Amino acid sequence: MTQRSIPHDDADLGELFHAAFRGLRHTWAEQLAPYGLTPHQFRALQSLLRRGGPGGGCAEGGTGGMRLKDIAARLRIAPRSATEVIDQLEAKALVTRAPAPDDRRATLVSATDAGLDLWRRLTTARRELANEYFAKLEPADRAELKRILRLLG
Repeated sequence: MTQRSIPHDDADLGELFHAAFRGLRHTWAEQLAPYGLTPHQFRALQSLLRRGGPGGGCAEGGTGGMRLKDIAARLRIAPRSATEVIDQLEAKALVTRAPAPDDRRATLVSATDAGLDLWRRLTTARRELANEYFAKLEPADRAELKRILRLLG
């Protein structure tokens, strides 16, 4: 089935934004593929590492790691989906799971050294990709786009 494209003059802002996002996400998925990662897996790893650095962040109470439910909330996905993403990262030895010391029903997820190393390399590559992708825009337009996206985010 052939997909019809909407002329840009007739597209609303939501359609244009979605098309731009799809293009960026497709390019990013291609860049992650050689590392065996999906965008969801990268975002989960990023959530762990941005929370508090090496070791996967700091959960409530000062304990290393992050609860699965908190990962799901950050990624805006169902806890069941977060479990699947973490399973995939754990199979690649990029994260580990451990029981939460304050709640034996809860599991804390932490990034491994390999996960941290891969995240650092991919973060650099992602910045380069974004610079290439947005190079079509003049510097003033990029600054304006950042300003607008911050308002919407």
